[in-house]
Amino acid sequence: MMVLSGDVGGTKVNLAYYALESGKLTRVLLQTYPSRKFDSLSAIVRLFFREHPASLTGAAIGIAGPVDAGRSTLTNLGWDVDAADLARDLRLEQVALLNDLEATAYGTLRLEASDAVLLQEGRSRSGGAIAVIAAGTGLGEGGLVWDGSGYRALPSEGGHVDFAPRDELEMDLLRFLMQDLDHISYERILSGPGLSVLYRFFRSRSSEREPRWLTEALSAGNPSAVISAAGLERRDTACIDALDLFVSLYGAEAGNLALKIFASGGVYVAGGIAPKIIEKIQEGGFLTSFLDKGRHRGLLEQIPLRVVLDEHTALTGAAHYAALLSRG
Repeated sequence: MMVLSGDVGGTKVNLAYYALESGKLTRVLLQTYPSRKFDSLSAIVRLFFREHPASLTGAAIGIAGPVDAGRSTLTNLGWDVDAADLARDLRLEQVALLNDLEATAYGTLRLEASDAVLLQEGRSRSGGAIAVIAAGTGLGEGGLVWDGSGYRALPSEGGHVDFAPRDELEMDLLRFLMQDLDHISYERILSGPGLSVLYRFFRSRSSEREPRWLTEALSAGNPSAVISAAGLERRDTACIDALDLFVSLYGAEAGNLALKIFASGGVYVAGGIAPKIIEKIQEGGFLTSFLDKGRHRGLLEQIPLRVVLDEHTALTGAAHYAALLSRG
């Protein structure tokens, strides 16, 4: 059995073929395309299928946006995606479209021990709900619930809920953001672009001028990568403060999600950013904020907490879902 899997985001599109044999999924081909060099997902799928023809039994694609009746508009890209169009492109009866966090959630079910870092062991409850949060180009949130025979993923746009300050510093951050935005969601600060926002906030409060090396690096490269690297290397105070607050807010929102779905089966922190700043996450600020829930601190202490290192978890999850559909 061969299935097509996709992970479609605002920065890149990953397409892959997976083979299913004796219950094991094996990736046999992976191709990555820069999203903004194409005007549609169909154009990428047609190119991929033309260059790598295959006999497929199914296909599933995770989309960074809400999916309704087989259609989606990518939140950070604007593409309109229709499952029926993709099915015609791939000569299949149907293609499943999933929210990207649905796909990531399914992918956590197939992680190997080496694919994740344990932050808190907790005490996992069999059949308990599992929460998944993932910061990258945007912020995704989702989960898995047990239906009596297996886990089913929950679609969610939880990354767009209102940002809630926890202290005076974060109240100042909210006022800073309100100067330019009508709605302040967690995605505005817990994402690649969000890290740049946090940097600008701290730079606006600093008496230190931005050093020339940092100005040049920010202009030449990926700003969030430059800021996180400078924060990790402790080369600039505003970058250090931005990264510290990012990790603290990330832990707090992971704890919020754990409470919302009572994630007694565990919490997975996925997405592209966490593996790149894993040493900062492991310092303790993430876990401190995760647990800081007042009367329910004891409940949070019982929840296993892991950071996913496998950057292709969403791809594997979409393949998992395609295989389920193909087997009926």
